[in-house]
Amino acid sequence: MKNSLLVAIAFASMLFGATAQGWSASLVARVDISSQTMTVAKNGRVIHRWRVSTARPGYWTPRGTWSPKRLHRMWYSRKYDMSPMPYSVFFLGGYAIHGTNYVKSLGRPASHGCIRLQTGNAAQFYSLVQQVGRGNTRITVVN
Repeated sequence: MKNSLLVAIAFASMLFGATAQGWSASLVARVDISSQTMTVAKNGRVIHRWRVSTARPGYWTPRGTWSPKRLHRMWYSRKYDMSPMPYSVFFLGGYAIHGTNYVKSLGRPASHGCIRLQTGNAAQFYSLVQQVGRGNTRITVVN
């Protein structure tokens, strides 16, 4: 029984990029740069898998694991000509997961470093973070 549990934990760790810190999170968003996808798991069960856009050449999307720092239903980028960033979940400085109108770019690198989602999907993620709380959410970005 103990070995089965350890195997299950190891498998979940590989699947979601969980860390010791991530085990306590009830909501885990795992962004995979190579596949340009974001997988969302709630209480260990995958509930969403969405196409994203991360940093295009010349820009960088940070890798690592964070808890969300702040949420804004609508944010305008002061750095990039007041570009709209609906349903922003900021996880590191100015980096956020947020909605975009550039849906034709989803599935390939296209951003200045943020993680872009179709706006409806960003709204769902934003709502989930609000429901479980920032402290119970982990965002993991991997290659």
